[in-house]
Amino acid sequence: MKPSLLCGIVSLSFLVGGLLEIAGAADAPAKTKAGTPMDANGEIVIATRYLQAEGVSHAHLYLYREDGKFLRQLTSDNKGQDRSPMFAPDGAVIVFTRELGENAKEFWSVEPRSGKAQKLASAPEWYTSPVESPFFTNLQPKGWPEGKRLPGWPSSVGEPPTTAKAPDGSVELVIAETKDDPEDVRGLDGPGHGGNYLLRDLKSGKETKMGDVPGFEGLWELLYDKQNVTKFFYFDGPLRLAFYGLHIESSTGDACYALDLTGPRLVRLAENWTTPFPLPGEGAFLTLTDARYLPIPNSPKTANCSYIERWDAKLQKIKYAKDGTAPVCYGASIYRPGKTPAVVTVKDYE
Repeated sequence: MKPSLLCGIVSLSFLVGGLLEIAGAADAPAKTKAGTPMDANGEIVIATRYLQAEGVSHAHLYLYREDGKFLRQLTSDNKGQDRSPMFAPDGAVIVFTRELGENAKEFWSVEPRSGKAQKLASAPEWYTSPVESPFFTNLQPKGWPEGKRLPGWPSSVGEPPTTAKAPDGSVELVIAETKDDPEDVRGLDGPGHGGNYLLRDLKSGKETKMGDVPGFEGLWELLYDKQNVTKFFYFDGPLRLAFYGLHIESSTGDACYALDLTGPRLVRLAENWTTPFPLPGEGAFLTLTDARYLPIPNSPKTANCSYIERWDAKLQKIKYAKDGTAPVCYGASIYRPGKTPAVVTVKDYE
């Protein structure tokens, strides 16, 4: 049985070998080393809590250029946790929530250039009622009929196969168990499963078993667009992808794989789960990346962490967090001038 997944959800709890309160914010994140795509001309603000060994840590806002260059820390107040940042539609300000304790919060705005912050009497409507940015997920859709096969899930032997056709009609994915599957993986969401799934070229008729695709470790379900249960592909410029999920084992949890149809090849996006957020018009996407059991600096304890990454059309990535730390992401927002939509937000779900 597939374990319960909260894909795209930032958890407010984390393992540290017991509940751990952490102190003082970490130093501002360092620059990341990465190429500079010509289309990466936006800015991204991320609410990050850097866990430390003692006391209470605090989440603050950090601003990056989209190509990975760290620009500045925007907030430093330690009265609460700064979270859920969102760029205004014109990119002029960033609004965020400052949590002061149970059922106590404030709304603030900060200018990305000057860092000037201002407490708001109330949050603007575009912040409180935003258009949700799409992401790829394996969560059960709201109101899904009981007993109906979930979107992208494999069919069992003898059932009509689950299929997904690319939007340009070039290929079809077949997600189905067969009588030829090894008995030790049939019906089991784990490594080795899905080797007989098919990648079918609709022009030539050629079929390739997914077990023969470079990078195959196992596949279970095909991820779908949260806003459209029939959308299983992300085609944008040179980017031609579909995403699969797989349960690895209890300590690692689940992993997400990108099927790059230009290869083809399978790329595991992280050791643990990742949630892809499209960046239309860039041939790129963001991921909210989970990282289990990261060591907390100067402590024998570990924590379940999360951070934001950006992937380009070659599936090369930029990490928006300082290496050697234990970051927890409390939401992010990217402003992309001249693109639609101009703002893409990774929500901080409670």
